[in-house]
Amino acid sequence: MYTQSSLLVALASLASLGASQKCKLQFDGRVPTGFAAAEFDADNGIFNPSNVVGKGLKLSEVIKMGVVNGSLFDTKTQPVEVTINDQSIFAPSATNVQTGFRRAELLIASNNGTDASTQGVKTLHFSLMKDAARPLNLTHEYQLDNSFSTNQFVLKTGTILGGDAAADPDTLQLFGNVNSKPLQTLFSTKFTEGVFHNFAVTNDFNKKTTQVFYSQDTAVLKEQTKALANDNSGQGQFHFGVLKKGLGGGSDITKEGIQESGINEGIVYGGIFMEDSSTGCVSLSP
Repeated sequence: MYTQSSLLVALASLASLGASQKCKLQFDGRVPTGFAAAEFDADNGIFNPSNVVGKGLKLSEVIKMGVVNGSLFDTKTQPVEVTINDQSIFAPSATNVQTGFRRAELLIASNNGTDASTQGVKTLHFSLMKDAARPLNLTHEYQLDNSFSTNQFVLKTGTILGGDAAADPDTLQLFGNVNSKPLQTLFSTKFTEGVFHNFAVTNDFNKKTTQVFYSQDTAVLKEQTKALANDNSGQGQFHFGVLKKGLGGGSDITKEGIQESGINEGIVYGGIFMEDSSTGCVSLSP
C-alpha cells in the first residue's frame, strides 16, 4: 500500500518519463527548416564545419536535404542525409590518411571533447533511416553513431568484423564499450527500410551505466533495457554519419582493407539532441 510519501515518489518517477516531458538541453543538433547544405560549410552553431569529411571535400558536397519528412523529434526541424562516395577518405593529418575507410560524419559544434556532454547523466537522442536510393553494402561493417574517443558505445550495421558470420547483417546493433571482453550487445533490431529508427541512450557517467529507449517513426519511445553496466568513462565527441570499414584488412583497419569503387551510399539522420537527465528526465516524445 502506498504511503503519501511513496506515492509522491512514484508520481515524480512517472513524470520524469512522461510522454511530453521537457528536459534541459546539453546540445541541439536538429537542423532548422530552410537550412541549406551550403550552411554546413560555415560556422553555424550546430555542427562543426571542418569534420568529418574526405580530404578535398566539403560537408555541403556530402549532405542531402529534403530527402524525407521529419523524424519523431523533428517537429519544426528537418532531417539531413550524410553520404559517402569514392572520395570519402578522411585525412586528419598528412601521415594519417584513412584509406581503409570511407567516412563522412557530423560532429556537434559545442561537443569539443572535454565539455559536459560526457559528464553526469545525459541522454543522447537521434533517429536514422535508410535511403533506398543510396543503399549500404552490407558485406561491409558500418559504424553509424559512435561516442567519445574510444567508442564507449557504438551503433553498427552490416557484417561486423569478428562477429557471428551467421548473423543477419541487416540489423542495427548497439554495442557497449568496444574494449570490453566479450563485446556487450546493449540492443539490436531489424534495420527495416522506410521507417525512422528512434533512439534515446541514457549514460550515467558516475555509475558507468547505459540505458536504451527505442521506437519507430512517430511512436513514443519505449524503455528497452534497464541501466546496464557499461564502462563509459573518459571524454570525447559524438559522431553521426557513415563510417564504412574495408574488407579483409590487417593490423591497421584505418589504412588497410578493400573498398570497391562506385560508392554512393547514405543514411538519413534526424532529431539529434542531448538532454540533462540528472533529475531522471528523459523525453519520450516531443
